[in-house]
Amino acid sequence: MTKNQEYTDKTLYLPGPTEVREEVIEAMAEPMFGHRSERMTDLYTTIVEDTKEFLDTDQDVMVLTASGTEFWEATTLNLVDDRMLVPTSGAFSERQANVAERLGKAVDRIEYEWGKAVKPEDVRETLEAGDYDAVGAVMNETSTGVRNPIEEIGEVLKEYPDTYFIVDAISCLGGDYIDIEGSGIDAIFTSTQKAFAMPPGLAVCTVSDAAYEREVASDSASWYGGFQRALDYYDRKGQTHSTPAVPLMLAYRRQMKHMLEEGHEERDRRHREMAAYTRDWAREHFGLFAEEGYRSQTVTCVENTRDIDVEATIEAVSEEYDMVFSSGYGPLTEEAFRIGHMGEHDLESIRALTDAIEDVAGL
Repeated sequence: MTKNQEYTDKTLYLPGPTEVREEVIEAMAEPMFGHRSERMTDLYTTIVEDTKEFLDTDQDVMVLTASGTEFWEATTLNLVDDRMLVPTSGAFSERQANVAERLGKAVDRIEYEWGKAVKPEDVRETLEAGDYDAVGAVMNETSTGVRNPIEEIGEVLKEYPDTYFIVDAISCLGGDYIDIEGSGIDAIFTSTQKAFAMPPGLAVCTVSDAAYEREVASDSASWYGGFQRALDYYDRKGQTHSTPAVPLMLAYRRQMKHMLEEGHEERDRRHREMAAYTRDWAREHFGLFAEEGYRSQTVTCVENTRDIDVEATIEAVSEEYDMVFSSGYGPLTEEAFRIGHMGEHDLESIRALTDAIEDVAGL
């Protein structure tokens, strides 16, 4: 980029980050204050309690300055002594398994072809054959547009009370309703730049009583993402144990108020409507990569059945319409493209993107 070149505002239809409301961005410009002040206590306790209310959970909530990746590490370190089961069906579930292995854990995989969903009966069969400290599953595979049946997998895990259920919901929580306690989840986490429609930089995790007690009884745990360290500090001080990104938390408070006003069920309904429209459009003009019956509510992976030049189409839509969507992930770069319909988007804004794609691709 030359010094005279300027960036142009683009509307984001990525699998994250996504669009952020102007008032949420403006909230980050408030004057700075100390992270050990009463004002910080008021700010942090507000966002924690608002998050619990929005997610309709009694589980404890941690909000840390980090990407969601932090909770891949933390939940593994906090809940896995030796062995973990990770069904892999795309890039991010594979990465979750790789993280656990890098942390020295033995990891067994149930491997699925990309585009296929995890099947609860396979999880049950594997659990019957071996002992596992935890099962780690990705709720929404951003790389393939697959929405795994977390609720049904949770029903299986209820038969194994000594095995903890860890759920990566990074690209869907807040845009795809899930009953956390009802699904037997011990820890579910997300990043704020996805369906929460906030700036990047904060990670959110809920923690069951059983998961907290498991870590307390353990000889080792994550330092930064330790359940006991974070939650005990919150109980004592109403703050984070380490210096947080205060401006991001100000933005979080503003956006969470909006999310509460909309309501979790209504937000879920809006995302279902956008997903249904995008799938119908994809069926009409292309194809769908994800398995029937297991398709994401927040990102659609469109199979490139017309063999269009995906990279050139993305570039043209960006240049001509100031809209940005995504190519296929990794090996799917030209075989598919992805449309993020999450956060503050609505049916009208998604239609604007698909109209632009039709124009550029000559559909």
